[in-house]
Amino acid sequence: QTLEQPNLNYIDELAGNDNVFRGKLIETIKKELPGEVAFYKENLLNNHLKTAAGGVHKLKHKIAVLGLEKSYIQAEKFEAELLEGHTNAAAEFENILNCMLDFTASL
Repeated sequence: QTLEQPNLNYIDELAGNDNVFRGKLIETIKKELPGEVAFYKENLLNNHLKTAAGGVHKLKHKIAVLGLEKSYIQAEKFEAELLEGHTNAAAEFENILNCMLDFTASL
């Protein structure tokens, strides 16, 4: 299955014709995303699954803003899975994160 591709449709919708605002939104995502991913990964690695779930919860906002509707649903399921002490969907979630990081790095 191919991953859905991140896009700026939601950001464009929010910003309208305000290119300064659009630029600020993109810069904020570019600045915050790597730290949020690192926070999640560190907690997953250290088996702090409830804290990792909190990281996934924060990342869901970025997933939504980047127009990844299916990935958002996957993230919701993964967050619940982490809270139950399971990490079965970690590799799948990692693919979503890598896709988002690659996309934002190219902006």
